Amino acid sequence: MAAERETSRIAQPVIERAARVIRVLGHPLRLRLLEVLELGERNVNELVAETGVGQATVSQQLAILRAEGVVGARRDGPRVYYRITEPKVSSILACIRACDLPELDEPVQLTLIGSRPTP
Repeated sequence: MAAERETSRIAQPVIERAARVIRVLGHPLRLRLLEVLELGERNVNELVAETGVGQATVSQQLAILRAEGVVGARRDGPRVYYRITEPKVSSILACIRACDLPELDEPVQLTLIGSRPTP
């Protein structure tokens, strides 16, 4: 019989913060932006070039990340440079990388627990 793992309950404020961060990270472009920002500060033009996504879309997603405190910004003349401010982001990205998910050619249909699969 395997020994049971000793775990402590997570404090409610920590749970709430984690849920907000996870919700914010639940978007492919935001994850890609954070992956680029792991390498250091970037301005919007650099992020546009590195992601291949339009400036308006990148700016919109950065605003969402910034509103939740996941990224911060500093102005240097006319440019604004973004950086990761949430210390757990690198750990979360490392967990995603460690999942070793297969490359998928077709989208996966998820079934919620307790629901019936669609035919």
